[in-house]
Amino acid sequence: MDQTIVRLLDDPKSIFSLLNDEERDIIYQSMICTHYKKGELIYKEGDKPAGLLCLASGKVKIFKEGVGGREQIVRMVKPGGFIGYRALFAGENYNGTSVALEDSTICLIEKESLYKVLKSNNELALNIIKKMATELGFSNTRTVSLTQKHIRGRLAESLLFLKDTYGFEEDNMTIKVYLSREDIANLSNMTTSNAIRTLSTFASENVIDIDGRKIKILDLKKLERISELG
Repeated sequence: MDQTIVRLLDDPKSIFSLLNDEERDIIYQSMICTHYKKGELIYKEGDKPAGLLCLASGKVKIFKEGVGGREQIVRMVKPGGFIGYRALFAGENYNGTSVALEDSTICLIEKESLYKVLKSNNELALNIIKKMATELGFSNTRTVSLTQKHIRGRLAESLLFLKDTYGFEEDNMTIKVYLSREDIANLSNMTTSNAIRTLSTFASENVIDIDGRKIKILDLKKLERISELG
């Protein structure tokens, strides 16, 4: 048996915990896992979904290209999360591009098998609807923040978002994801130069500490205040 799939299906925090034995076997038999290197393309905008993608390990970003090819990161995915499922259920092609932020393993559940299980398991279907509704609400809030907050507020919000998504290292201060300055800028709707300058300002104010791509939050309450003030 593929131990990656087994761990994924056996995770008590996953929606797969809602499957009965027969449904679990259907999903297991239809699941294929693929390993991606850091920076490797998972899918590009315009591709057709072949099934439901679930991140077994690693970290993934989803972005859209704007004017002049500039990226805007619209989602960050952590292990156990689904990737590109809005397009799958809408019967559309992907409207964004997905790339591995670090070495990652992604498992694909074949579409027909997934739909078969969803039709028989109302609780599973409702949980997926809830996840989509929650993400829609978050996206709406982020849209307002990225268009109305000033640069400091946008960057502070992005750092808090990364903290909430990936958590801290063992020191309980260092955010457990290491992004390039360009990715931080693309997450915060600003230029890379503005991101670098604002990060340096936060560091000089002892809000954060920077060590290469590692960002340590020194004053969480102050960072939250900066985000709230916008």
